[in-house]
Amino acid sequence: MRRSRTVLKDRWIHVNADAVEDARGNLLDPYYTFEYSDWVHVTALTPADELVLVRQYRHGSRDFSLELPAGGMDPGETDPLPAGARELLEETGYASSSLRLVSSLSPNPASHRNRNHHLLALDARKVAEPRLEPGEDITVELHPWREVLARLDDGIIQQSMHVSALLLCLRAAGRLRF
Repeated sequence: MRRSRTVLKDRWIHVNADAVEDARGNLLDPYYTFEYSDWVHVTALTPADELVLVRQYRHGSRDFSLELPAGGMDPGETDPLPAGARELLEETGYASSSLRLVSSLSPNPASHRNRNHHLLALDARKVAEPRLEPGEDITVELHPWREVLARLDDGIIQQSMHVSALLLCLRAAGRLRF
């Protein structure tokens, strides 16, 4: 990299414009990269084998989206497990005594510098009311995991990172084989 400059930085995103030379000597300027906090996505299964999902308004698509409970890790957080437990509780009111990390992947290695941590929460039970942050318009929904899986091709879950997290976590839970 020859140089880098910050184009935009606030509490949500940090955009860099880099000048990079590729292996063949071509200069790519600007080459934009995005810095976010790491993200956690929680696949929570109830004792009845239902997924704990959230439906919320997403301004990018200007529509409501059915998703896994998820969020950004707070500054200074390094362990995705407490962050995932916090997001699950805040967004849904559910908690799990069996929460584990399944995988940590890049949302897009071409441009994103953060990681996306997929967490599996078994035996999730409602223990409180959700505590929504400003800007969150969330409804909690329970869906049998088999029905959600059967409707993935129909777009029941639009967020592709959530689909990959769901599939990896259902496999880790012994519900899927691939």
